[in-house]
Amino acid sequence: MAILELLEVSKRFGRNRAVDGVSFSVEPGRIFGLLGPNGAGKTTTIRMITYILLPDSGRIMLMGRPVGPEQQQRIGYLPEERGLYRRMRVLEQLVYFGRLKGLSARQAQEAARRWLQRLQAMGWEEKRVEELSKGMQQKVQFIASVLHEPDLLILDEPYTGLDPLNTELLTQVILELKAQGKTILFSTHRMEQVEQLCDDIVLINRGQVVLAGSVREIKARYRKDTIRLEFSGPDGVLDRLPGVQVISRSRHAAELRMLDPALRPQDLLLRLASELEIQRFEILEPSLQQIFIETVSRQIEQGRGA
Repeated sequence: MAILELLEVSKRFGRNRAVDGVSFSVEPGRIFGLLGPNGAGKTTTIRMITYILLPDSGRIMLMGRPVGPEQQQRIGYLPEERGLYRRMRVLEQLVYFGRLKGLSARQAQEAARRWLQRLQAMGWEEKRVEELSKGMQQKVQFIASVLHEPDLLILDEPYTGLDPLNTELLTQVILELKAQGKTILFSTHRMEQVEQLCDDIVLINRGQVVLAGSVREIKARYRKDTIRLEFSGPDGVLDRLPGVQVISRSRHAAELRMLDPALRPQDLLLRLASELEIQRFEILEPSLQQIFIETVSRQIEQGRGA
């Protein structure tokens, strides 16, 4: 059974339909990417899942029950906008958030110290939030979202403010939570993180679902039209290939895109091998970044033509 299910959910603000009949489901124990350009409706969708906003129509189910005040206790939410009290001390604040989620003061303090140690933040307990850097604040807010061991963890742009080392640390923690069977809803603009972490995705644009499925299935669905080439010989032949675009090149390597749908990779290989010595000819999967741009651009063009 899906841990989270949205069924034809819509939300309007005045004349603007921010979310328009969105449906998707999140299976337990998986990392699910909620993607879309700015203004697509992602944050509104998350706020309805967390019961901050109510949908105008449709249903949102968490573990088989409608989302409501009781269900909120089973959700951990890291918002994109920081929600920390700037003058409170770190440990005091984490204990406060833990108690809001049903922990005793002792349980909250023990969990907070354990998580501060895991995120390499011991020694921060008595610091005020206003004394912390953006990255340090992000760590504290992450801890606040996981203290009570939620069934569903929602992370909205979780890497904001983190340097590369702490980005890698947080990635390790997210994967540990998944290994423990936690379900994670992950929203970000950084497609390389989606490819690294997510099992499934849904892409929302203009308040509607335009793409959904497992990452593997979606990437397999798109045409594999990019070639990575390593070779010896004069590279002038690359400029004379009909229906082929040179994306990048160096002295003995290039990336090519086949623009002609009728062109087969084996035909291109034969053409190149007639003039070059080929060391590597690899058909590349499209990146999620390419798929994202192509899908959103196509919907925009269709909207203009309507």
